[in-house]
Amino acid sequence: MSEFDLVVRGGSVVDGTGSAARSADVAVRDGVVVEVGRVTGSADREIDADGALVIPGIVDIHAHYDGQATWEERMQPSSWHGVTTVVMGNCGVGFAPVADDDHDTLIELMEGVEDIPGAALHEGLSWNWNSFAEFMDAVDARPHDVDVAAQVPHGALRLNVMGERGANHEDATPDDIAAMAELARAGIEAGALGFTTSRTRNHKTSRGAYTPTLTAAPDELIGIAEGVGAAGTGVLQVVSDFLDVDDEFATLRKMVERSGRPLSISVARNPMLPDHFRTILDRISAANADGLQMTGQVAARAVGLILGLELTLNPFLTNDVYREIADRPLAERVAALRDPERRERLLARHRERASGERDKLGGSLVTKFELLFEMGPEPDYEPSPSDSIAARAERDGTTPAELALDVMLSDDGRGMLYLPFLNYVDGNLDGCAEMLSHPHTVPGLGDGGAHVGTICDGSFPTTLLQWWGRDRERGTLEVPFLVQRHCQGTARTVGLLDRGVLAPGYRADLNVVDFDGLRLHRPEVAHDLPAGGRRLLQRADGWLHTVVAGEETYRSGQETDALPGRLVRGATPAPAGR
Repeated sequence: MSEFDLVVRGGSVVDGTGSAARSADVAVRDGVVVEVGRVTGSADREIDADGALVIPGIVDIHAHYDGQATWEERMQPSSWHGVTTVVMGNCGVGFAPVADDDHDTLIELMEGVEDIPGAALHEGLSWNWNSFAEFMDAVDARPHDVDVAAQVPHGALRLNVMGERGANHEDATPDDIAAMAELARAGIEAGALGFTTSRTRNHKTSRGAYTPTLTAAPDELIGIAEGVGAAGTGVLQVVSDFLDVDDEFATLRKMVERSGRPLSISVARNPMLPDHFRTILDRISAANADGLQMTGQVAARAVGLILGLELTLNPFLTNDVYREIADRPLAERVAALRDPERRERLLARHRERASGERDKLGGSLVTKFELLFEMGPEPDYEPSPSDSIAARAERDGTTPAELALDVMLSDDGRGMLYLPFLNYVDGNLDGCAEMLSHPHTVPGLGDGGAHVGTICDGSFPTTLLQWWGRDRERGTLEVPFLVQRHCQGTARTVGLLDRGVLAPGYRADLNVVDFDGLRLHRPEVAHDLPAGGRRLLQRADGWLHTVVAGEETYRSGQETDALPGRLVRGATPAPAGR
C-alpha cells in the first residue's frame, strides 16, 4: 500500500507565504498536505512538475455563483484559472433568506446588478429553500469542482424583513434592524462566511430601480454588523461610491468597532476621479493603524466591457437601423449588416446621432472609440491608446464607426471590442500596480458567474500571474508576492485559515503551472445556461494540473471526472501549530 495518495515531484514550489520559490516535492494524504521537501515515499499517483511552478489553489473571494452553484457542478470559468475556492453572495445580492412571493424580486435584483439572464435564473433556481440555512443545504447537496462558500446578502435580508418598504428604500425601524441582525446571525451560524452590502448607484434591478440597500442608514448597517458580531465569527463586505468619504468611513469604522469583525471594501480607480482611490486606501490604512481590520479588494486589470454582436452591448445598440434587425439570429444580422445599402443607412444614422442626440444606453461610453480596442486571439488588457479604434481609423483613412463595425463582423460576427474603464487611466494600469502592492489589499472583484453578457473577469488569476508576474513592460511584481496575495491573503481575509499555503496540515488545494506557457484566450460566447442563456467564458493555457482536496479536477484545462469540492460552512481554523 502506498504511503501517499498523491505526490507532486520536482516542481518549483511557491508555497503561498511570500517565501521565494524552492525545488521540492509535495505529498498529499486524505485531502491534506503532509510533506513538502524531498519526499521518498511512494504514492498512488504522481505528477511530474519538473520545470513548472507549484502553487496553492487560488482563493477567489469575490464571485457570484449563487445561482449556478445550485444547478451546476462546475464553477467555470473560475475553475479554469487555478481557482479552488470561490466565495459568493457578494455586493448584497443573493437568493436567501426569501419568502415564496419574493422570488421574482430577487431575480430582478440579481439580473440587474450582476447581468445574469432572468430567464436562466427562473428556469435554473429550484427555490427549495426559504431560510439561509436551507439555501446552504441546497448548495451542499451538489458536489462541485471547487469549494464553495456563501455570504448573507443585505438585499435579501431587507426584502425578507421589510417587504415592499425595503425595496422602496424606506428607513428600517428598530424592529426591522433587530430582525435583520438576527437573520444575519442565524446565517453566520448556518455557515455563511459573512454579510455583504452595496451602496453604489451602479447597482440597479432589471427594472432600473436602485438596489434596496443603497440608502440604508448607518443604524441599519451597524445593527446588522452587530448581529454578525454576536455570532463570534464572520466578515463584512461593502461596495460603495464613497460620495461622502468622511460619513461613509465613519459608518464603516463603527461597523467594525461594534461588531469586532473584519471588513473588506471594493477599491478601483475611476478615470473621472483618478486620485480618489488613494483616499480610500489611506482611510483603510488609518483604520488598521487604529486596530480596525479593513482590507481593500482590488482588481488585477481594468474592469472593462466586452462589446459585440453576440453580446449585451455594441456601439449601434440604440441605432434605429440596427434595431430593425436586433432580434434576428446572429447569422441573419451579420448578413444584413454586410448588405451595402443597410450598412450605409446604419453609418449615416450613427453620424446623425453623434452630431446631435445621445444614445440612451451608454452613449457616452460604448461609442467612445478612443477607448475601444479590438480583442485579438490573445487579448491585450493594457492596450496602447495608439491601438484604439479611433486611432487606427484615423491612420487607415476610415471612420471609427466603420472600423468598429468591421471588427464585430469579423469571425462570422463574433469579433469583439474591449472597453476598459475603471483602473485604465492615461492609457495604462499603473493604478492597478499601486493598488495590488498596497499593504492592506488583496486581489478580488473577478465577479465569476456574473456580468455574463458584458464582462469576463473570472480570468483575473491568470492575468495576475501572466501579466503582473511575467509580461508587463511597465513593471512586474514578484511571483511569490502575487501568489501570497491571491492564496493565503484572500483566504485569511474571509477567515479560511486552512488553505492558501502549501505546508503540512493545510488543505491539498494546489496548481501545477507552466509559467512560461500561461496565455489567455479571447473570451467566447456559450449558450449553456438554463433556458439556453448566453454567457461569456474564457480559457487559458498553462494551468497543467489543478488539485482540490487531493483530487485532480483539471488537467491542461480539461476537466476530469473528480468533483471533490464541497460547501464550506463557516470560518476554518489554521492547522495545529500553524
